[in-house]
Amino acid sequence: MPKQTFLNLPEEKRNAIVNAAIDEFAEYGFESASINRIVANSGISKGSFYQYFEDKRDVFIYLLTLLEQEKISYFKDKRPPGNNMDTFQYFRWMIKTGMEFNSAYPRITQAISRVLLVEGLYYGKLFGDYHQKALDALRMMIKGAMARGEVDPSVDVDLAVMVMDTWSNAISTYILNEGMKHKDMMKWVRSSRTQEKIDKLLYVMEYGLRKTESEFEASR
Repeated sequence: MPKQTFLNLPEEKRNAIVNAAIDEFAEYGFESASINRIVANSGISKGSFYQYFEDKRDVFIYLLTLLEQEKISYFKDKRPPGNNMDTFQYFRWMIKTGMEFNSAYPRITQAISRVLLVEGLYYGKLFGDYHQKALDALRMMIKGAMARGEVDPSVDVDLAVMVMDTWSNAISTYILNEGMKHKDMMKWVRSSRTQEKIDKLLYVMEYGLRKTESEFEASR
């Protein structure tokens, strides 16, 4: 996390450093990201950088924190369309609302997606604690769905978590990459064609988990 010297900077200077870091990670990922380019593009010295952050991982974690804060604020006023949604309906709503959030903050989302998902650092030791929080939330969701009879009780919970985690990350990355090709990403995400595509992608995941073991065995 940033040092107090960074937090004491004028907002304009903080934003210049943050935006330079976002561009760096979006363009080069984490392994190839250069502190030299970040300082050059933000107009600070390398010595100043180390007065603000420990290293590039420190900068990236700060970006994660900023995105998380924005997401909390964004979801605060969002409400599911119905009170009687089952787990999969709620998950679908969360995914779609998350897509809208991504389209509202495309550049920082692209930077974080490239590092965590494209480079795969979300699954390693470097940022694994963030991934574990997501896995724990999915595990609770699936166990709740099983208790309500929405998911086949014979399904292996850990495998179900893996499926939902992998599938949602793949969908998010796909939609983000496609959306970045459009001038108005929010409009594209909200279009009926894109919404239908998301529904179809989620359908494959949902009915794989809903299917009973006996039906699976019969179809083999």
